[in-house]
Parts: sequence; C-alpha cells; structure tokens
Amino acid sequence: MSTLNELITFEYRIAYDSAYSLTQKPLFSNPKIYSGKGDLSKRWYVYFYYRNEETGRLKLATPIYGVANKYKTKEERMSVLLMYRETLLKLLKQGYNPFVDNRELHQKLTSKGTGLTPAPIQKKEETSMPLQEAFDFGLQLKEKIVSERTIRDYKNKIDNFLKWFYKKHPTLTCIHQIDKKNVTEFLNTVLTKTSARNRNNYRTELSSILQVLEDNDIIAANFIKKIPVLKSIPQKHKTYTQKEQVAIFEFLETKDPILLLYIKFISYGFMRPIEVCRLKVKDINLTDKTIQFKAKNGLLKTKMIPKILWNDLLELGELKKESVLFTPNELGAKWDTAIDNRRDYFSKRFKKVVKDNFNLGTDYGLYSFRHTYITKLYRALREKSSPFETKSKLMLITGHTTMSALEKYLRDIDAELPEDYSEML
Repeated sequence: MSTLNELITFEYRIAYDSAYSLTQKPLFSNPKIYSGKGDLSKRWYVYFYYRNEETGRLKLATPIYGVANKYKTKEERMSVLLMYRETLLKLLKQGYNPFVDNRELHQKLTSKGTGLTPAPIQKKEETSMPLQEAFDFGLQLKEKIVSERTIRDYKNKIDNFLKWFYKKHPTLTCIHQIDKKNVTEFLNTVLTKTSARNRNNYRTELSSILQVLEDNDIIAANFIKKIPVLKSIPQKHKTYTQKEQVAIFEFLETKDPILLLYIKFISYGFMRPIEVCRLKVKDINLTDKTIQFKAKNGLLKTKMIPKILWNDLLELGELKKESVLFTPNELGAKWDTAIDNRRDYFSKRFKKVVKDNFNLGTDYGLYSFRHTYITKLYRALREKSSPFETKSKLMLITGHTTMSALEKYLRDIDAELPEDYSEML
C-alpha cells in the first residue's frame, strides 16, 4: 500500500512534469526603478537581473530607459517607469530572456497587439496609487516599528491633512499629485491656526510616511524633507512657590484625594503624567518598595518609592493586581480607555479642581509639580555637594539617561540660581 508521502509526490510529478520546478532557482529578479533619489539631472531607469545559463548566477541586464528621461517632472518620469516595470514583469513571466534572440516571442506578442514598444503616458489617475491607499500602506508598515500611540498620532495628522487636501483640491485623488507646494500650503494653515511647534510635528510625521512610500518606489522622492523646520518656542511650565504647593496639597486632601495621590506620584516619584496613567496595581512592589513603569523613551524603568510617598500606598496590597491604579472614582479598578484619554482626563480634572480655584494661568500644570520638586531636590543636594556630584545623584532619581539631558532640563526650569552678586557691583 502506498504511503501518503508517495501518493503526494507521485501526484506532484504528474501535475508538474512539464512545469517550472520548485527546486529550481528563479530565472530573474523583480524589476526595480532607479529614481536618482529624486534628482532629475540623473538618468532614471528600470533595472533587473537575469540568471546566466552558463554561470548559473544572476546577471544585471541592460537597464530600460525608454523615453522616461525626456520628462522634466518627477511625477511624469515615475509614471512612465511604473508602466515599463509592469510591462517588463509580464514579458519576463512569458519567457523573455534579455541574453537571447526574442524574435519569436516578439512576433507572438505583437500579433496579439502587445508589443515591446512602451505605451504612451496614461493619466496619473490611472497609474498612480490613490491617496488614501498610499497613506494606509505607509501606516501598515509603520505599525511594525513604532508604538501604538505614535500610530494614533500618524493617523490623526494624516486624516486632518487628507480632509484639508480633498476640500482644497477635489480633482486630485492620487499620491503622485501631491507636491511640495500642496504640503507647504497645508503646513501654513496649521501654523496660522495653532503654533510653529504643532506645524513642525505635522511636517515630521507626514514626512515619515512619505519616506516609506519613497523607499517602496510608490513615489519618486520625499519632497517634505526639503520643507524647512521653523523655530518654535517650547512650552514652559512654571514651578510652584512653596506657599502655592502647600495650599494646593491641603486643599486636595479633602476636595480630591485621588487627584492628590496622582500629583504625589509626579512630585515625589518624579514621573511624567502619562507614566503615572500607565501604572497598574501590580507595578507597585510593596515588598521591595519599588515602582516599575514604561518611561518616555519606551524603556521599562524601576524606581524606589520614597518614604514620603510610601505611607499613602499601604492599602494597595488588597487591590486586584491587573487593575488600573488611577481611575476616575477609585484606586485600582477597571478603566477601558486609551492611555492618552486617561492623561487628558486627569489634566482636565486638575484644571477644574485646582487651576480654576487657585486662578492659575496656562503656564501652570501637572508638569509644574515635577519641575518644582526636582528644583527643590537639586538645591538641597547642591548645598552639600559639587555641581557634578549633585547631578550624578539626581540622575539616579529623575531617570534622565545622560548628563547633558539632565543639564538641559535643569537650565530650562532654572533649577540653579547664582548667589547674591551685589558686592561685585
């Protein structure tokens, strides 16, 4: 009785006796487009490799230029070369060999009305990928290499851009019809409505997606890289005075204890608001007195819990480990919403409960507590240590990964002030 393996291999030999063997190496590579990195002064062409019968190795065939380099715009050149590449691939699959006489194949194809002569340029709408499809393709590849939050930022900015683009240019529907002028016009709109910083963020993220499209030969070049970055004034959060900080804490002890504990994690643990929002009960190690969380740079960090914060956490051991630590109504509960939504919720809650009651301006926020307590700690350490020793100790507490990053941060928040210099004057 034949075994299953014998039956399968027998059927395979019958079905594929005259076909291409699966064990045989491919005869040719997929044709690719060389676009000179978007430089129109260079010659653009389609190139591919074909296996040499004598050596058995893939050999570069003569590149196909056609009439592509007669055109003076990137979109027109790419449109022609995309058609060349598609036609070449069809011919290769039908038996075209660049190293032999293909007269019979040529006659066969031309008799059917499909010759080797390149077709004239078609309209861009027929040869270019639709806008939404192109951006979706870029996002799909980005999802493999960036965080979920970053993908949400990409999607939001792309949606806003496409909404604007379709409204301003309803007749343009394909990716090759977007150019530097279009994007610059959109970025100027963002600048006038918001800020230079937000405009630069749009530029960066749109450019990142277009770079994916360039790398995959969907567009000729990422022209957004040529759009300059504008100088922007970073948002600066003021530090609280000792009187303001004490008053806020005393007010929250009775008004909103959950918000107070949330702020203490920022103040005493030197965590960022979004890092606090990521915390689950299981991230608090009551035995070792440590906190483990995902930091701004994506790395998993572990910090010690100082005594000043420890006393507020003694009851956490009774909560479910997988529950979210900070939720709207209680500690350690279920809260099915995105991290960004949690952060925004507590920011709005802080404004309503604290800022509105204390008449604090826009330059005061949750981040201000982190700045306030790092300043306090730095000045206390500085009284007994040299600047370098102080910063070395501070790095272990704040979580900054480099001395230069910490020094820049301390300069930004004016942590160190000079001694009185009146006598020098």
